[in-house]
Amino acid sequence: MATEQRDYYQVLGVDREATPDAIKKAYFKLAGTYHPDVKGTGSDEKFREVQTAYDVLSDAQKRARYNQYGTAEESYGGFQPGTDPLADLFDGIFGGGNRTRRSGVPMPVRGDDLRHDVTMTLEEAVLGVEKTVRFQRWESCNDCEGSGAKTGTKAETCPQCQGSGQTFTQKNMFIGTFTQAQTCSRCRGTGKMIASPCPTCTGMGRVRKMRERSIKIPAGVDTDMRMPLRGEGDAGERGGPAGDVYLVFDVEEHDVFKRDGTDLYCQVPISFPQAALGATINVPLIDGTEELKVPEGTQSGHQFTLRGQGVPEVHGRGKGDLHVLLQVDVPRKLTSEQRELLKQFAATLGEEHEHKGLFGKLFGHG
Repeated sequence: MATEQRDYYQVLGVDREATPDAIKKAYFKLAGTYHPDVKGTGSDEKFREVQTAYDVLSDAQKRARYNQYGTAEESYGGFQPGTDPLADLFDGIFGGGNRTRRSGVPMPVRGDDLRHDVTMTLEEAVLGVEKTVRFQRWESCNDCEGSGAKTGTKAETCPQCQGSGQTFTQKNMFIGTFTQAQTCSRCRGTGKMIASPCPTCTGMGRVRKMRERSIKIPAGVDTDMRMPLRGEGDAGERGGPAGDVYLVFDVEEHDVFKRDGTDLYCQVPISFPQAALGATINVPLIDGTEELKVPEGTQSGHQFTLRGQGVPEVHGRGKGDLHVLLQVDVPRKLTSEQRELLKQFAATLGEEHEHKGLFGKLFGHG
């Protein structure tokens, strides 16, 4: 059985009179929300529906066909989807010219999704943190309970469209008479007329309010990762469900550590005697320090790996590593005694102090 095609304007959440820029803006917003890469949505079919709607409404010719016939396909020959083409054809030929497209009460509209950026330190991202987030959203008006009508009154059925939200015009074609549906200009597709609007929401049925929530952010999040807060977005219209809020993380750069996925990298300076003779040093961790045994004769630039001291995988599947790069710290100034001792040491190696390696640096050459 074929599935019923949703109205493309409803899919993108725009009016039939929406400008190309408004259609593009709505598409990019929904595409970002329902893209398969957005975790937790599982909305491949919804994403395809959004793409299809944008493909039609962003093309001037396709949009014109869609507005006139209810479909962008030329092969439909002007038949509206959702009706029986053969029945329409026979109605047109055999006198059923007053047939109109069936239309019910305007459908509920889901509220918009919202984005809220959350800035975090690397420590917070690695260890997890609880943060208070504040954002504005549209909420159902408490005074009128979302109806838009002043207390003690109620919305009336639109006399122009009889509550359907659509008006219909007939077109005579060579194979019959066809009906074209348009959004009611009087009630703008709501099917209702409000004589006495609610003073709180001015008849909109929704008001703008600040929302505050305390959120536990799991360990391991990274820049540009998203965390959905279901049902925390804008309130829907005509009883539609609320949208979602997507927290988008921005992890700040750190003075000591560099991050690559779940691994951390840092540079630790050691003295020449420590590198030559070996030593036990303390290396920094995100939440403390750990001892590292440096073997005798360790070269500058040697990298050590501390397993499991990196960033937790955000879904709890283990932790990355900490990679420690040792850099031999060459002193910039030497006392005469230190200089003489190093010359003697260089001599034992059969080297001249003009040697262009490490000792050349120590003696101010090279």
